[in-house]
Amino acid sequence: MANPFAGEVALVIDGERRVMKLTLGALAELETALGAGSLVALVERFEGGAFSARDVLMVLAAGLRGGGWRGTAEDLRGAEIAGGVAAAARAAAELLVRAFAVPGT
Repeated sequence: MANPFAGEVALVIDGERRVMKLTLGALAELETALGAGSLVALVERFEGGAFSARDVLMVLAAGLRGGGWRGTAEDLRGAEIAGGVAAAARAAAELLVRAFAVPGT
């Protein structure tokens, strides 16, 4: 079970439930991979609805690796995500929210 207080988000990928988390290392990797000037800029893209499919893919890949997965973003390109693109985008946005949320607030 995903623990939202630990920043975790669950998503079913290729029929397997995965728990994702944006660790500090995953966030640094994400910032570099997306060429974002800052993580705040990336969060603002999601908040404003100006994110791309690549943004979603990279956030999910970073979150999966933060949760212990050993794959790459390339491995996700052909993956079946339960709930489709909308569920993937929601999970990516939720990962970003939970990474910066203060527990108990």
